[in-house]
Amino acid sequence: MRVELLPALSDNYMYLLIDVDTREAAVVDPVEPIKVVEAVRKHGVKLTTILTTHHHWDHASGNEKMVKLFPGLKVYGGDDRVDAITKKVSHSHSFKLGSLGVKCLFTPCHTTGHICYYVTKENSSEPSAVFTGDTLFVAGCGKFFEGTAEQMYKALIGILGSLPPETRVYCGHEYTVSNLKFARHVEPDNEVIQKKLEWAKEKCSNGEATVPSTLAEEFTFNPFMRVKCVQLDRSLVILEDCVFPRANYTLSAA
Repeated sequence: MRVELLPALSDNYMYLLIDVDTREAAVVDPVEPIKVVEAVRKHGVKLTTILTTHHHWDHASGNEKMVKLFPGLKVYGGDDRVDAITKKVSHSHSFKLGSLGVKCLFTPCHTTGHICYYVTKENSSEPSAVFTGDTLFVAGCGKFFEGTAEQMYKALIGILGSLPPETRVYCGHEYTVSNLKFARHVEPDNEVIQKKLEWAKEKCSNGEATVPSTLAEEFTFNPFMRVKCVQLDRSLVILEDCVFPRANYTLSAA
């Protein structure tokens, strides 16, 4: 598989997901359709599918224009509020994109219908990919607009955290530097966080993306993925404005 990052708006990421065997493609959260059209032409692929993570305007508002530009597009989502939706999905719903397998992961909290998309290629050694929208960011997680801390815990630890550690994480926004600053505040002695922050600052100063990460990496520097870490629990005791018990945390960094 090939994933083309398509920056959008001020800090969003759209993604063009390409099956290199069949040249079939999907686009994730196409908020700026013209950029998608340019990428489709550049790669010479057949766009058949929109993967919408959630209904917020900065992720789904381009859907209506996309279906006009590409008649017959299948629009996947987990919420009736997703613009132009044609395929409402639930947890574990699976389908094919060319030779790629796509599995829908229901991760409500940021919104009640949030879906992450886990993509694999059978009989291939290449890492899988997961498109996490506004549930999991590099070193952070999304705000609890329509859900609870328990739901986010299940999404991050129970669902996403159970995927293979080498899975590449493609999130919905470039929030990495601010997330790592928060992580450093939580774990000031974590050298992995400090090194990742320095790396992310350099990448951003050069106009480069900090995505993807991997799930294995997230468990080393993302405080929301490190909730089971005893050292992290001790660090959070000093934060007066945070309640982050081991199985029922209530803070949000992004």
